Amino acid sequence: MRRGRGAAVGARQRLARLGRWLGEPAGATPLVVFRIGFGLIMCLAAVRFLLKGWVRTQFIEPTFHFRYFLFEWIPVLPGEWIYLVFGIQIACAAMIALGWHYRAAAVGFFLAFSYVELLDQATYLNHYYFISLVAFLLVLLPLHRWGSLDAARRGSVRAPPARWIALVLKAQIAIVYFFAGVAKLNPDWLLRAEPLGIWLSARSGLPLAGVLFDQPWFAFLMSWGGAAFDLSIPALLLWRASRPWAYLAVAGFHLTTAVLFPIGVFPWVMMAAALIFFDEADYRRIGRFFRGVRNRFGRARPTRARGDGRRRPAPGTALPVGRARGIVLASFLALQVLLSLRHWAYPGDVLWTEEGFRFSWRVMVAEKTGAAFFRVTDPRTDRSWEAYPADYLTPQQERQFAFQPDMILGFAHHLRDTLREAGVADPEIRARVYVSLNGERSRLLVDPAVDLAKTPKSLAPKEWVLARMGRE
Repeated sequence: MRRGRGAAVGARQRLARLGRWLGEPAGATPLVVFRIGFGLIMCLAAVRFLLKGWVRTQFIEPTFHFRYFLFEWIPVLPGEWIYLVFGIQIACAAMIALGWHYRAAAVGFFLAFSYVELLDQATYLNHYYFISLVAFLLVLLPLHRWGSLDAARRGSVRAPPARWIALVLKAQIAIVYFFAGVAKLNPDWLLRAEPLGIWLSARSGLPLAGVLFDQPWFAFLMSWGGAAFDLSIPALLLWRASRPWAYLAVAGFHLTTAVLFPIGVFPWVMMAAALIFFDEADYRRIGRFFRGVRNRFGRARPTRARGDGRRRPAPGTALPVGRARGIVLASFLALQVLLSLRHWAYPGDVLWTEEGFRFSWRVMVAEKTGAAFFRVTDPRTDRSWEAYPADYLTPQQERQFAFQPDMILGFAHHLRDTLREAGVADPEIRARVYVSLNGERSRLLVDPAVDLAKTPKSLAPKEWVLARMGRE
């Protein structure tokens, strides 16, 4: 009994020490840089989306949207109203960067961006998910207290930020990199260098580096190097001695992927987000370096002495995390870990079945193509005919749905409902779906004998998805 009481006291003391460590004051510069960088990139990304015409092709032209399970209740705005949502994104992202009415802007951006993301599974990208997660964190984290228009408007000296604020953002980024690395520890990536081998050979015409892209050893080098990078980079960024070199590796890695692969703003988002790992001392050293360069090549300007009379917050007055906010943040990060591991609850290869694939940071680990053929039978008349997805879907939707079982089921249900409206009371819908994964020959993905019209949507394992057979 006495030993148990002593262990409980020791645990409470360790928690108290951890709480004090998390609440210690830290510099504000990393948080200011993160907020401004995130806001500016999101503003430019939304503008780019508008200029590319993707709002119309992805959200206005489709007559049907593949809805996420449990999120079918989210309404689809009619006509041109979706442009208003992107206008809100642009305005709120700019306000986040400026730190102007920050709380309202963070909530507005999170809701507007996540609304667009949840409209259609065909538009899912890992970095859209990441942006929604960071936007949610911005709602909870008081990044407007330093280096913002809100702080200037209040005109009062703010307490320094506590260590836990930057630590939450670092944990979020570390989760992305770590599980992206874990996802690469699979036979296709490590033993076949796929899908990188496919993608690199398709870019062998590039000048200079293109001559390497047809070499099998180079695909293996990139595959193993990519896995090692993802698994190690969070620790290397946390370690002060390796941090500058680790960030150069981050910049080089993401700039390379930006040049080679069409993955949108993801490289720029990650390069900006990784700046949070630099602490106040790092930014002071960077500032001294650039001042030295300016003084050497330009006209030197006098620096203000430390004892200049400006008010500075006293040490030890940093914002505490608070019990409620701490529980929400810890639960938020823990949920992401569980989502990344949930594929273990499903049988089969997650790259093939896609059960547990989304929201688990499986970044660039699969190259899949599919062709889906649907046959409809009217049991009252015994008449059968072919239904063509191209008659119902946009080209992007048709490309994406043909290798993702839950989207195949979603299309079958949409086809069923459309036929019922046309007078076919109880149609039977079966599909022959052929999918190629990472350069393998095409195989059947779903059981062609199953009536998908009567197959319910659920989170349970999809027994009508056929197993991935031996690889060639």
